[in-house]
Amino acid sequence: MTELTAVLFDFGGVITTSPFENFAAYEQASGLPTDLIRTINSTNPDSNAWAQLERSAVSRDEFCALFEAEGAALGHEVSGAAVLDCLRTELRPFMVNALGKIHAKYATAMLTNNFVSHADQEAQRGVKKSEQISSGASFADIAHHFDHVIESAVVGVRKPDPEIYRMACEAMGKAAEEVVFLDDLGINLKPARDMGMTTIKVVDGHDGLAALSELLELDLT
Repeated sequence: MTELTAVLFDFGGVITTSPFENFAAYEQASGLPTDLIRTINSTNPDSNAWAQLERSAVSRDEFCALFEAEGAALGHEVSGAAVLDCLRTELRPFMVNALGKIHAKYATAMLTNNFVSHADQEAQRGVKKSEQISSGASFADIAHHFDHVIESAVVGVRKPDPEIYRMACEAMGKAAEEVVFLDDLGINLKPARDMGMTTIKVVDGHDGLAALSELLELDLT
């Protein structure tokens, strides 16, 4: 068995709280069916509004119009702007604490599907790409824990396209078999696993960290 030498992290739902909790709260408050947002996002997943936004193929306003049209096609009135607001998450302190311990012994990288609006792009000229994570959580405070950051909005490719996993391995200088990857979506883990990565699905943050701790034989508490 190839020795694990690198850890690859998703951001939202792994390092931070899950935006899916915010989606559920918005749906309940707006009288929408449970998991409607996830249903919209999983319909035509390679070409829908969400996919285009995360590849920087559309602006924030264009996304809102497209997403609202997709909701209307399913018979529901959804606010694209409100859905984007649901992406505001918070860093999980126990994950941040573990990152320092992991980075001291392993190569680390982040692989995230995200978006950067045109307004953000203008505001962030001169700002490092690694600080362009589109989230309410502050990535700048933990950026030093990662050797590399691969963002869909920057590279124009998004998970689960196998190409973005190859980009991550190339950036780290690692074979897939040397990498363990944590993500909260099974659909994003499958291509990584098919390439040879060890994968951990993060349903609960503490459980995901415990699984990583056991795998690396490293105390991450």
